[in-house]
Parts: sequence; C-alpha cells; structure tokens
Amino acid sequence: MPANELRRTLWSVNRIAYAIAIALISRTAVAEDITDDVFKTAVAPILQTHCISCHGPEMQEGGLRLDSLDGINKGGKSGAVIEPGKSAESLLITAINRTDELLQMPPDEKLPADAVKTLTDWVQAGAIHPDGKVLGKSKFPPFDVEEARKFWAFQPVQSPADPSVKHAEFVASPIDAFIVAKLEAEGLSPNAIADKRTLVRRAAFDLTGLPPSSQDVEAFLADESPDAYAKLIDRLLESQQYGEHWGRHWLDVVRYADSNGLDENIAHGNAWRFRNYVIRSLNADKPYDQFIREQIAGDLLVDATTDESTRNDRLIATGFLSMGPKVLAEGDETKLQMDILDEQLDTLGRATMGLTIGCARCHNHKFDPIAQADYYAMAGIFQSTRTMESLKRIAKWNENSIATAADKLAVDDHQKKIDGKKTEIADRLLNFQTEAAASAGDVKPDQIKEEQLSEDAKKVLASLREELKQLESSIPELPTAMGVTEGEIKNARVLPRGNHLTPADEVGRGIPVVLASTAFEAPADRSGRLEFAHWLTSPSHPLTARVMVNRVWRWHFGRGLVATADNFGKLGERPSHPELLDWLASEFVRNGWSLKWLHRQILMSRTWQLDAGSNPDAERIDPDNILLWRWTMKRLPAESVRDSVLAVSGQLDRSEGTSMLHVKNREFLFDHTSKDGTSYDSKRRSVYLPVIRNNLYDAMSLFDCTDATVPNGDRASSTVASQALFLMNSDLVIQAAEHLAGELVAESPDDPAKRIRSMFQRTISRPATDLEVESFLTVIDQLTSELAASNIPEPDRARLALAGACQTLLMSNEFLYVR
Repeated sequence: MPANELRRTLWSVNRIAYAIAIALISRTAVAEDITDDVFKTAVAPILQTHCISCHGPEMQEGGLRLDSLDGINKGGKSGAVIEPGKSAESLLITAINRTDELLQMPPDEKLPADAVKTLTDWVQAGAIHPDGKVLGKSKFPPFDVEEARKFWAFQPVQSPADPSVKHAEFVASPIDAFIVAKLEAEGLSPNAIADKRTLVRRAAFDLTGLPPSSQDVEAFLADESPDAYAKLIDRLLESQQYGEHWGRHWLDVVRYADSNGLDENIAHGNAWRFRNYVIRSLNADKPYDQFIREQIAGDLLVDATTDESTRNDRLIATGFLSMGPKVLAEGDETKLQMDILDEQLDTLGRATMGLTIGCARCHNHKFDPIAQADYYAMAGIFQSTRTMESLKRIAKWNENSIATAADKLAVDDHQKKIDGKKTEIADRLLNFQTEAAASAGDVKPDQIKEEQLSEDAKKVLASLREELKQLESSIPELPTAMGVTEGEIKNARVLPRGNHLTPADEVGRGIPVVLASTAFEAPADRSGRLEFAHWLTSPSHPLTARVMVNRVWRWHFGRGLVATADNFGKLGERPSHPELLDWLASEFVRNGWSLKWLHRQILMSRTWQLDAGSNPDAERIDPDNILLWRWTMKRLPAESVRDSVLAVSGQLDRSEGTSMLHVKNREFLFDHTSKDGTSYDSKRRSVYLPVIRNNLYDAMSLFDCTDATVPNGDRASSTVASQALFLMNSDLVIQAAEHLAGELVAESPDDPAKRIRSMFQRTISRPATDLEVESFLTVIDQLTSELAASNIPEPDRARLALAGACQTLLMSNEFLYVR
C-alpha cells in the first residue's frame, strides 16, 4: 500500500476509534466511571494523533515520551506530567488547556474541546492505564532527606581542634595553624611578614576603605611597642569610616539602591535611612544574628516598651525586604505579588544562606535539595507580610512611620500656627466689615462684601492670606522609611511552572525540609517572619554563620574560603579550607556574632600579614594562591578609588550623608528616555552617593561596582582601557590633582623637592627615592616651560605643572592597588 494511502487509512481508523471513545464517554455518568478500556479506545487515539510525533520513540521534545507507561511515569525535563486524580495540577492538562503562555500543546493549534475534556476526565478519574499505575509526582520531599543532609554545607558546624604543624614559628593564631597545615601538606612554606609601611596601608584600606594619612603612617612606624599593630587595628575598627566601608559590602549583598529601576524608575526617597542604619549597626558592632533578625522581622521586635530610637531602627531595618527592583506597572496584581515574593526569597537565600532558593519557584531545584513545596512554604511567610501599600498600577511600596514624639509635636505646633492664622484672618475681616458697616449706616457687618472694603484693608487681608499659604505649604513631613509590616495571614499554594493562573495544593508556612533540624511552626495569627528569623540565626543553623564568615574572609583576602560567596549549593565551589571555615563560624557564634572580633582574628593572623612577593616553587604548585602562601594584591574597589582621590587631595567630606536625590520620594527619576539629573558633585564618601538603577555613576560602574539589581557578594576586578581614560580625563581626578598641588605649594612655597616628597607620602604612603624626586623635578620643569610658552600666568605655572605630577601618581598602579 502506498505511504500516503496508508496514512489516510490510519487517520480514518484513529478518527473512528476517537469517535467511538467520545460516544462511550458521553454515556458515562461521571468521570470516575472511566476504565482502562477507555484509555485504549479514547485516550490513546488522542495521544497517537496529536502527541506521539513529538513525544514518541523517534522524538522526545522536552525529554518526554507519551507512548508508554514508563515514559509517562518518567516525565520530562519539567517533571511528571500527570498527577492522577488532580487534573488542575497536571502539566499535561495545563498544556492542552493552553493556560500557561510558556506551555501550550500541541504547539500549532489547540485540541478540540471534546478531546480536552476526554483527557481531563481521564486524569481526574485517576489516569487509569492498562499497563499499570500512573505514579504522578514523587511525594514530598522528592529526595532522600538524610542523604541530602550529608552534603558539606548542610552538615552541622563543627569546632575542630587546631591542627598540628611542623613549623610553629609560622603560627601566630589558630587561623595560621589551619593555613600552614595545608601548605606543609603540599611541601610549601608561607612568605615572610610584610614590612610595617605595607601593613599600615593594607590595614587602613581593608578596614576603612581609605588610605592612611602621612601622620598615621609615621606614628605607626615610630611605635616600637609589642602591641603597636593591635592598637592600629583597634583604632581603625573604632573609626566612623569602618562602618562606611564595610556597610557598603553589605549593601552590595542586599541590592541597595536609591531608585526602583526596571519599568518605572522612581525614587527610593527614603532608602538612605536603611543605608545609614547599616553603617550605624556595624560601627556599634551589633551582633550579626540581631542584625539579621532586625532586617527580616524588625517590626515584630517592637512593643510598647521599646524606646523611640530602637523602634525606628528596627522598622528601618525591614527595608531589606523592600529594597529590590519591582515591575511597578505590572497589570496583573497577583503576578506582581508573586514576583516580589520571588525576589525577596532569592535575596534572602543568597544573602544569608548562600542558597539559590529562587530556582525552586517553578519546579523542584535541579541541583540542591530544595523542593518546590519548600519554596512555597517560605513564600507563605512573606505572602503574609505587607510589602506593598498598593499593587495597582503604578504600585506603591509600603512605608512605616518613624516619627518621634518631637516630630509629631512639631507638626502639631505648625498646625496650631495655621489655625491661628486662619482665626486672625477671620477676626481682621470681621473688624474691617464692622468698621465699614458703621460708616455705611444701617447695614450689618456680614452684608459688607470683601470687595467693598478699603484698599488698605484688602492689602492687609492679602498679606495675611499669603502668610497662611506659606504656612500650609511648609507643614513638616512626618518621616517614613521603606519597610514591611504584617499582612493578611495565609498559606501559599504551589504554582506548577510558577504559573499563578494554575494554583495547586496549599502548603503550610515553613522552612526547607533539608534544613529542618529543629522544629519550626508559624503562628496562626502572625506571618511567621519572626520565627523564621530566629530559626535562621540559631547557632545550630548550618549555613548562616558559615556564609557570613566566608564573606568577611573574601573581602579581606579577595577570595572566599568558598569562592562562590553567594552559592554554597552543589553548583558552588567546595571550601578550600573546610576545617578553618568551621572553626571561624563556631568561634564567631561563640564570641557573640561579633564582626569586629572576626576582623581582629583575621588581621592579627600571620596569614593576613604575609608579603606579596613571588616564590617560584609555590607559583608552580599553587599559582592562584588558593593555599594562601602569600598576600594577593587587590585593586581598590570603585568607592575606594574615588574616596582615596578625594582623601589624599584634602577634599574628602567625612560627614554623614542623607538623601542626595534631586526629586522627592516616589517621583520619577530616570526612565531611559529622560535625562538623569542626579548630581555626583558631593565630596562625601561614595557610600553616600545615590545608586540609580539603570544608570549608575560612571566612576562606580567603570571600576566594577555592583549594578544593584541582584545580591552580589563577590565583585569582579577588571583592568580595562576605559578606567585609565577616566583617570586621565575626568573632572574628579583633574580637580583633585590641582587641589593637591595647591596644598603642596602652600606647604612648601620655596622647596620643590619637598613638595615631591610630600606628594609621595600623601598619595602612596611611602617616601620618594632620590631618583624619583629628580625625575619628577625634571618633568615639572619641562611642563613649566611649556606652560610659559602657552602664556599661562607665572603664579599658576608651578601649581599646574605640579598638578600634572600629582595626577600621574593618582593614576599609578601603586595608588590603585593594595599590596
């Protein structure tokens, strides 16, 4: 039989079988009456006609086969396609109903309505198959929990003993013992300790993000006491600049920004309050566990006995949950809410636990033991939290009042002035009307209209009304802060493929099963955020302390003990020194979760103080310095590049910043087509400059600043031509060089050599060599001659020529790198 005729015959047979099946089903009273005969006579023909060509023996789109029970039970890349007895939760039924824009089958045209009903009834009746049982989705959890807990990151934190080493002279702290033990196992030895001048500059940048002053360097060099270095570390940790520098690291992790970004880039006009809260908290050495609890559930840590300052800090702290970018013009309010929840869970997971929880929104996590049900158990906690004031286009985030009694009193006093002015206007008007009525004879005051009054009276009333207008336009605004509060308490439903249009089973609010080593129960009348925060900061939690000590280590050494600082899951790197990581984590908790304690431990170790010099044998065995046999040179982060330029030129404003936005809260800022009017002319530290999503400040983005849209605990450090061009041509660097030159000339008006020596001390914290002094003086003389030929006035020549020399150092690797 010819192929075409054969296909027509098969098609006719299938149509007949299909018609018979439909007739059979129409005679059944309810779906439960479907038997395995119906699969053969009704379901199989539909699958054969519409599905098998793409999901059969020759082709398996999405890894799915539907021509056998084994294929159906195995499912595809998206998991099981049938959930017996639950058609609404079955991907097959979702696909043929085409309710999910990403899952529509057959792809070319929708099945006939009667075919859709046949398959739906079959699944709802239990998906009876003549070859056996359709298994459906694996029951929760979809993995062996005990086996999953054997992964290193889910194991309890241990407190290992210090390892023994052959060379005790290389060990100044327990940290060194763990490092040296690894080195000795590879036949390596660590470098010698760096010189004092190198250490003071390194410590200043590591702890404050700023270079040491010439006076600080000389004072440290002159201090021969045994505790000179320890005193230096303590002084730097107690400075305001410590919190500003390390606060910026945390702001990276929590995706801090002063604008929303995405579709409606409007101002986060009060985000600065959260930024300053972070800086204050770090400077006060607030225990890290408390720091985390406040950011997740600060509003639930407030009661009638809480003082105003603490209350406001805790309300401000919950800005952590509000800070993320949002599609504020999303017309589907449910989708907007689910997108916000997803962003919160993703940030929370990466920032505090180093887990990519967001990957489980649409399906079970492909790599880590996080089920989709785990995701929605946590989503229920934050779904029961009010993040948004309104979800209507354009949506508004929630803001909490942080008004103090004094703030409220000021508003009341101002309102009294307004009321008093209104009374004064009414009284003066009545007086003028009374006077006019008396002059007019038999007329009552209220019959005198204002336009009938004298010109002098009108002027008095107009002046009073102008005063009233000014009072009404200057009512003090009660301060608010981005943050969350409790919402409508409800559990979330699992959304197959993340589609909010096809909700499935409800799951109770909870935590990932793999991390449920201790009981967790969300109260019936509260979201469960506070309980979640306590669980997350429990000393027994396997991830929270590990992740944070690893972050601190990474920011000190340029690479974490776990290189993937935001991912401790199976796709992340394994720890290079697992015992050291656990020792640090356990001691961190034992010492009250103190970050300053952790900094001291690291900086007092011999490992941190090593010289950066090369060693051929070590380079051959460990070229990337994973074993830490030397110090790894680091380029300054973006903020320190800018701040250092301002600091050494004497221009840095060290005062605390508030908002530097040029628009009010929730006003439009930059929408890709308008000109961004944000100014970066301030001389304050970079941490106080606005962070505008979609349009970062050039000086920050050029030097690898985070884009503020996602958590980022591991910035890149690139070297590209545009950085050099910026340093050569930007107003920031040119003006700083000129300002520095002016100060050097003023300090040493008659000694050009002394200016050069001072320039070196101020910019790169070391004395210039005689050859460098001679070379710079020669160049400056040449520049001065060229300036004279260009008719530059004589008083300006020395300063401008010296400015060129200053800019040379500000562009140098020695200025931009910490060694």
